[in-house]
Amino acid sequence: MKFSDGYWMMREGVHAVHPVEVLDCTGSGPGPLVVHAPVQRIRHRGDLLKGPLVTVECTAPVADVIGVTITHFAGEEPRRPEFELSLDPPADAAVRIDGESASLTSGALTVRFGRGGEWGVDFLAGGRRLTGTRPKATAVIDTDDGRHYVREQLDLGVDHFVYGLGERFGPLVKNGQSVDSWNADGGTASEQAYKNVPFYLTNAGYGIFVDHPGRVSFEVASEAVARAQFSVEGQSMRYFVIYGPTPKEILRKYTALTGRPARVPDWSYGLWLSTSFTTSYDEETVSGFIDGMAERNLPLSVFHFDCFWMREFQWCDFEWDPRVFPDPPGMLRRLKERGLRISVWINPYIAQRSPLFAEAKARGYLLKRPNGDVWQWDLWQPGLGVVDFTNPEAREWYSAKLDALLEMGVDCFKTDFGERIPTDVAYYDGSDPERAHNYYTYLYNQTVFELLRKRRGETEAVVFARSATVGGQQFPVHWGGDCESTFEAMGESLRGGLSLGMSGFGYWSHDIGGFEGTPDASLFKRWIAFGLLSSHSRLHGSDSYRVPWLFDEESVEVLRLFTRLKMRLMPYIAGAARQAYEEGLPVMRAMVLNYPDDPACTHLERQYMLGDDLLVAPVFSSEGEVSYYVPEGVWTRYLTGERVHGGRWIRERHGFDSVPLLVRPGAVIAEGAVEDRPDYDHADGVTLRMYELDDGAHVTTDVATASFTTSRTGAVIRTVAQGAGAWKLLLVNADPSTVTAEGGTLNEHDQGVLIHATGPEIVVTLERDH
Repeated sequence: MKFSDGYWMMREGVHAVHPVEVLDCTGSGPGPLVVHAPVQRIRHRGDLLKGPLVTVECTAPVADVIGVTITHFAGEEPRRPEFELSLDPPADAAVRIDGESASLTSGALTVRFGRGGEWGVDFLAGGRRLTGTRPKATAVIDTDDGRHYVREQLDLGVDHFVYGLGERFGPLVKNGQSVDSWNADGGTASEQAYKNVPFYLTNAGYGIFVDHPGRVSFEVASEAVARAQFSVEGQSMRYFVIYGPTPKEILRKYTALTGRPARVPDWSYGLWLSTSFTTSYDEETVSGFIDGMAERNLPLSVFHFDCFWMREFQWCDFEWDPRVFPDPPGMLRRLKERGLRISVWINPYIAQRSPLFAEAKARGYLLKRPNGDVWQWDLWQPGLGVVDFTNPEAREWYSAKLDALLEMGVDCFKTDFGERIPTDVAYYDGSDPERAHNYYTYLYNQTVFELLRKRRGETEAVVFARSATVGGQQFPVHWGGDCESTFEAMGESLRGGLSLGMSGFGYWSHDIGGFEGTPDASLFKRWIAFGLLSSHSRLHGSDSYRVPWLFDEESVEVLRLFTRLKMRLMPYIAGAARQAYEEGLPVMRAMVLNYPDDPACTHLERQYMLGDDLLVAPVFSSEGEVSYYVPEGVWTRYLTGERVHGGRWIRERHGFDSVPLLVRPGAVIAEGAVEDRPDYDHADGVTLRMYELDDGAHVTTDVATASFTTSRTGAVIRTVAQGAGAWKLLLVNADPSTVTAEGGTLNEHDQGVLIHATGPEIVVTLERDH
């Protein structure tokens, strides 16, 4: 939200006051540090008789994190909901106050207020200033229509760039953008977003999390072009400064505060096939799709039933449409006998025609208007009501409906919608409707995810969610929402996924081929490669089926190729996922996350890293023309073994059976021995593919319950296995005539030298560097 009219003036009807100096400050030990700041100079006692007086309280919730609360009037009653945060004061926090400054230190991060001069706040770490405020940056604002806001502006350096703020489909770098953190069902082609997260990180060593679940308005180098601005309506605002210094460390600390992504089951990484949205289908249609996939040797892991598994105008009643599914338990049993998992579509709305509407109304389980009427409208489903998840009994009631489906054989749910939540309502627990608008999706997905954990176990729960906010990363997986079937929408989707990954979410998916419309065969095939090199992969559309043989026969071959590639990569992908649920790092990463010191990576948004070691550059053209950047070093094409010298841009053409997929120098990639399913023993028969290992390198590769330690000293490479049975070592690009091996049998391979292990250790001697 913009308040100013240029640099010097405020907009008509907007009135702002700013702290001008530190009047006094208090604090000791680990804090808090409390600073009182008048909005006019205190020259004599008469100036003490007027306000406002702004209070700034700084706390140290965890090491390297500082909380800042700016308050005008402190008389507001606390409002629900609040984000669930892990706030444990660190032992190494300290307040220091002297005649020149007042400061609070949390780990390596310090906030310092200057005393005796103009208003200024500095955040310092590692001997340098990260950011801070200057005169007229912090503000308390009133408007002529009776609204009150608190605003903060933090400095941005010339080469400082902002990322995150949820799944946003515009440019990855947020500088120059106005962003309102307000969930909306706006597709992927607008400024609106399904997943709003009031958190951003920078390449300058810090991130900012605004602890407000309702609307937070960001002006990122837009209203004030050298500042990142954020504001909330009310009399108080709290934000956290999170010191990294690297982007990965910022994400680790942010997700330690707000929650880490859960571990999802291995089967969820396989290919999901959907009925699509408005298509006509029954058990015969479903079986035909599955038979067609099996006949063409296309690995399939999950079958998804979209909306019309239920009767029209009755979403949701959680009952199978008996006209087309007369025997749901038998059908599900038959599908599961084929090795498939089953997903069904749900949402948090109850249509008036659904028998559950009257039941929920009578029990008080739906959101109500302030006068006590059930809140209803006709958008999406006629007369729908919205389940009130702040009511514990409503949550239990909703869960019981889903539990019956789990008992029947369903494995997981696509938790659609949850964005268009009204604000002219009264919640069961008294939640403030503005604060609850975004937070609603947290309660919705938490309800479903916790039921799945209870029934399926800690590592077997997974949803396919569209909406989210802070903390929603704990309930994966999330997909990108409704996009067009165009290359432009494919690019939008990738930008959204990378932005979400920079916001604390570990997993992400999208509709292969796009949702709206029907892609042509060339777009479908290009999107397949992108989709199968994402953390999760789903074939889904709006009004057309997405089985590949309906496009052309080459689509079948392309889908087979990339699905089998992903299955072989499961040991590696599972390792990347481990970083998600243990450290909060996304499986799919913007290049700047891995290469923050390479200025060429700052704005890259058409390529990404899959885990630490694989670079993926989707092809956004029918003809196969693609341009991408390769960081310094000697990289290797995964599919061919060809070396690629980095530190430069590459432009090339790819067929539909290829995509730029490069391996980082020094990487050890674990490739599995199975290519028809994702849920297998990843360590059994695993191949360690070794790339350009430098002298002195030491690499640990964990695969399921096994661990491999690889080191190089001069011409000797040693790999030691623990907990592994049969395994192999592949030296990519090695010349067989220059390699000898102890502990294994040496064979030629089309990409180098393959060594079959005969014990727990392999020692390779190179005649010369490979």
